[in-house]
Amino acid sequence: MQYYCVSIKKHKMKVTIYPAEIQGSITAAASKSSMQRALAAALLRTGRTTIHNPGNSNDDLAALDTIKKLGAVVSGKRTLIIDSKGINPVDDEINCGESGLGIRMFTPIAALSDRQLTITGSGSLRTRPMDFFDEIFPLLGIRIQSREGKLPIMIQGPLKPASIEVDGSLSSQFLTGLLMAYAAAGAENVDIRVRNLKSKPYIDLTIKVLKDFGWEVENRNYEAFHFGKPSTQQWADREYTVEGDWSGAAFLLVAGAIAGNIEVNGLDIFSTQADRAVLQALHDSGAKIIASQHRINISKGELKAFHFDATECPDLFPPLVALASFCEGETEIEGVNRLTHKESNRALTLQEEFGKMGVQIFLHGDKMIIEGRTSVNSSDVHSRHDHRIAMACAVAALRANGPVTIKEADAINKSYPDFYEHLKQLGVKVEESD
Repeated sequence: MQYYCVSIKKHKMKVTIYPAEIQGSITAAASKSSMQRALAAALLRTGRTTIHNPGNSNDDLAALDTIKKLGAVVSGKRTLIIDSKGINPVDDEINCGESGLGIRMFTPIAALSDRQLTITGSGSLRTRPMDFFDEIFPLLGIRIQSREGKLPIMIQGPLKPASIEVDGSLSSQFLTGLLMAYAAAGAENVDIRVRNLKSKPYIDLTIKVLKDFGWEVENRNYEAFHFGKPSTQQWADREYTVEGDWSGAAFLLVAGAIAGNIEVNGLDIFSTQADRAVLQALHDSGAKIIASQHRINISKGELKAFHFDATECPDLFPPLVALASFCEGETEIEGVNRLTHKESNRALTLQEEFGKMGVQIFLHGDKMIIEGRTSVNSSDVHSRHDHRIAMACAVAALRANGPVTIKEADAINKSYPDFYEHLKQLGVKVEESD
C-alpha cells in the first residue's frame, strides 16, 4: 500500500488590513463540510471515487490524512482519486487535527473496525466535550476509554447498529458520524431517535452525500432516522464535485455589503448548507443583492439593523457581527448558546475583539445585541486561534478609520487558507509579518 503523509499548514503571523472600497470577482472556496463528508463516504464505499474541486484547508487535509490511516489510497491534487476497500486501518492512532466535524464523524466510522484505535486531535479540540461517545458507544458493542469525556479516546469495535436515542442539542456532528457508520455497516430495520436536534441543515447535507454515494436514510421529521433494507446495488466508480463553501463566502458577501461591489461565483443557492441563510440576513439588512444559481452580485446599500436566528447556523455569528457593526440601530442575533464549544467561546471573543474596534456588543441569555456604527476604530485584535474571528475582524477592517492588525491571523488556514489572497484580488491592501 502506498502511504502519503500530509503536512498541515500552521505558522504564526500577523496581518494588517487597510480600509478599502472593494470590487471584482471571486470564486468561492470549496466547502469543508461537503469535502469531509465526501471523503468519509469515499472511504466507506468499495471501489474508486473521483473528487473534483477538493478543498485545501487544514480541516480538509486532516480528513485526507484520516481516511488514509483508515485504509484508503489517495492520489492526485486538483482532482483526487480515492481507492478503498472499506475500513482497514493501517495505523493505531488517528489524529483529526483541530476539526470538530472530523473527530465526531470519523470516530464512529473508525469503530467499524475490530482493531483497537486511539482517536485524538489538537488545539482546542482536546478540551471540547466528547461525552457523547462514552454514553452511546457501549450501546453499539464498542469498547471505549476517554479522558473524562475528553480526547484522546481509545476505541475497539466493531460497531453493531442498534436502535438508540441520542441528544442532538450540543452538535449534529455526532449524528453525522453515526448515520454514515450505520449506512456502511448495513443497518437494517433500526432507528436513531434524536432529541432536540440542532443544525438540521447539516444533517440534510449528510443525508444528501449518503444518497449521492448510494445509501438511503429515511428522515422522519428530524426526530428519527430510519434504516430499512441495506443497499444491494453494485458499487461502480463514482464521481463527486465538492460544493462551493457558503461558510467562507459569507465573509466575502458581507465585505461586499459594507465596502463595495463584488461578484461571488461557485455557490449553489439551492444548497443544503446551513450558512446559505446569510442571504436572508443580508437582504434584511438592506444590502443590494442579485442572485442566480451559481453567481451572486452584492453591493453597498443603506444598511439597517436586522433580527436573525442563527440557532441552526451558528457559524454565521462572526460574519453577521461584522455586518451588524455597520447597520444603523441595534441588531439582534439569536443562538448564542451554540457558541460556547467552538474554537473559542465565540460570544465572548466577538464581544472582546470587536470591542477593541469600538463596537459595543451585549449578551442577554441566548441573544446578542450589536450596536451599529459608521466606522470602526483602527486597533490591534487577536484571532484567539479561531479562523472565523480572524476573518470577521478582517472584514470589519475594510470600514475602519485606519489599519487593523490581526494577531495569529493564520488561523484562517483551518477553513479558508486563500482568504487574504482573495481580499487582495478585490483591491484590499494586506500586509503580512511574522
